[in-house]
Amino acid sequence: MGKLIYAANVSLDGFLEDEQGAFDWSVPDEDVHAFWNEHERGIGTSLYGRRMYETMRVWESDDWLADAPAVVREYADIWRTGDKVVYSSSLADVSTARTTIERTFDPEAVRRLKEEAATDLSIGGAGIAAEAFRHGLVDECVLLLCPVAVGGGKPALPRGRRLALELLDHGRFANGVVYVRHAVRASA
Repeated sequence: MGKLIYAANVSLDGFLEDEQGAFDWSVPDEDVHAFWNEHERGIGTSLYGRRMYETMRVWESDDWLADAPAVVREYADIWRTGDKVVYSSSLADVSTARTTIERTFDPEAVRRLKEEAATDLSIGGAGIAAEAFRHGLVDECVLLLCPVAVGGGKPALPRGRRLALELLDHGRFANGVVYVRHAVRASA
């Protein structure tokens, strides 16, 4: 059985992106990128909302990677080998391999995915993650807290929902990013 892991780069004040939708403040340096590479190696299937999928699909192409550092090219290879499920009622089709579209988020289908998985699953995108939290599906949160406060924007964690968390691991990067990994014990 796989765990469902919510993983994200987050501003210190708890946002995935600022009020203009920018997240350039969270672009990882090589050490942080290496961390994400290692994390993603353990993921077999990624569940995305439409906007997160549209952001992530850049990894399908090598065109822009020619001059990128090896750690960045490695991430692209890792991303391409995983399965992807996109939850969208508006997306007509997908442009990446190993990707399927689901028109609605079905909590029971996600429970089955977890039960049948030989590896862990990830969930990305604030809206779809909030649904997973609401249905008690998220097992762990892996958050990289970036040394910036953006003052508002898209919250990283669902609003109006209390989560009981247990710290499993933590660390610090030279660029000031702090890593925390929590088990989700209860949601109310």
